[in-house]
Amino acid sequence: MASREGFFVAAYALRGSSDLDAFSNGQLEDLLAWFRQNLKIPPRFNRTKSKNDRWRQAKGLSWFKPTARQHLDKAFELAELLTRHGVAIELLKAARIGYVIYEDDHQVVAEPFADLRC
Repeated sequence: MASREGFFVAAYALRGSSDLDAFSNGQLEDLLAWFRQNLKIPPRFNRTKSKNDRWRQAKGLSWFKPTARQHLDKAFELAELLTRHGVAIELLKAARIGYVIYEDDHQVVAEPFADLRC
């Protein structure tokens, strides 16, 4: 079974790939630069402040808010580029995303409820 990762992780992994042609590389760099300028990096991705590794392994998932239209448009552009280069992308939607860890105007990071399979 392949591991699942966020599409930003996949994008930065592809960035270092020698398989990217110059046009795709430029497109990828432009999209990543746009996100660096327009999306905050959440300070945390889990609820715990514990130093115990067992508890720190729980990771939140990042969700774009439906009102973040420009961010969603850029995310779909990035997903399409990744798909063109062999990265499997799965769109996740959920009404109940979990325990909210961080939120801003464009995104929410939440630690999934136990019954949420992502």
